[in-house]
Amino acid sequence: MKILIATVKPFAPVAVEQIRDIFNEAGYETEVLEKYASQDDLLHAVKEVDGMIVRSDKIDRQVLEAAGHLKIVVRAGAGYDNIDLETASARDVVVMNTPGQNSNAVAELALGMMVYMARNLFNGKPGTELKGKTLGIHAYGHVGREVARIAKGFGMETLAYDPFISKTDIINDGTIPVDNVEELYEKSRYVSLHIPANEKTVQSINYDLLKRMPEEATLVNTARKEIIHEDDLLRMFREREDFRYVSDIAPGCAETIASEFPGRFFFTPKKMGAQTAEANINAGVAAARQIVAFLERGDRKFQVNK
Repeated sequence: MKILIATVKPFAPVAVEQIRDIFNEAGYETEVLEKYASQDDLLHAVKEVDGMIVRSDKIDRQVLEAAGHLKIVVRAGAGYDNIDLETASARDVVVMNTPGQNSNAVAELALGMMVYMARNLFNGKPGTELKGKTLGIHAYGHVGREVARIAKGFGMETLAYDPFISKTDIINDGTIPVDNVEELYEKSRYVSLHIPANEKTVQSINYDLLKRMPEEATLVNTARKEIIHEDDLLRMFREREDFRYVSDIAPGCAETIASEFPGRFFFTPKKMGAQTAEANINAGVAAARQIVAFLERGDRKFQVNK
């Protein structure tokens, strides 16, 4: 078996070493393609591989069709919208993610950005504290749970909306479940977004939701930029001088926000949620183990396509 690690944004060397060790123990050959210049490099590299580990790399129809021996692709991370699931399924290629491996890293970033904005971007002027403020968590999966855990350490009250998680589980974590998404926004000084980007969620964070947020509201996005309705975001900025937005990826309207609303936003220069040494290793090692489990035992526990 030949496994390709294809990463424009490379894993840490220690992560690659541990991944290699897992594949060596299984008797697999490992190839590494890092910081590749074009999609053509990837198309050439996939021709003879049986499995792949990727990060944010684009695995589209062309790549999948070029990979004639491919059996499994694992996205080292939670989101998998960079992979063409329909084509993968049509070609009997299993696609998996590694849920939970980056959760603490993303959660720490979310809280860090909240602190940064609450303290006026550390510009020397008086700010506010997170203690005693209400945080609404929009989607209570692996990352949402970690956000709640850390936020409680700051003394925040945590609310959560997630129709796919039982209220009992949320309550058992010491978080308050709400009945609908509108209620979450109405009650939360801070809202932290953890929903995926799909046909139901793209541009779903719109003016109707944002206008419900109380005074001095801050929206925190460590999910995907596509879930934000950007025209409505600009409308909110213009109508509510108290509104602030922080995001782990800059929106398409970033230049407009920067020129018109200084001091009320922060965008990371590139997506940083999973960019820690620990998350880097955890996700890569989990991906390698999942590939071996699938190829050796048919384990499909983390499969995301049908």
